[in-house]
Amino acid sequence: MPKMKSKGAVKKRFRVSKNGKVLSNRPSRGHMKAKNDSNARRKLNTCLILTPTWGRLMARMMGNR
Repeated sequence: MPKMKSKGAVKKRFRVSKNGKVLSNRPSRGHMKAKNDSNARRKLNTCLILTPTWGRLMARMMGNR
């Protein structure tokens, strides 16, 4: 079985934390945020932690593990 090639697009969009969790930015961070209240806008600055199933898939695509 050949090795799986790492995906450049996944490397740019996701990263692995020190504890091994896969993090990504939240969607809807671009423009038209004035309709949201301040709590919703502030929440967009935090990272999104992927579920373990998706985290394993993304880590494999990045070449980790």
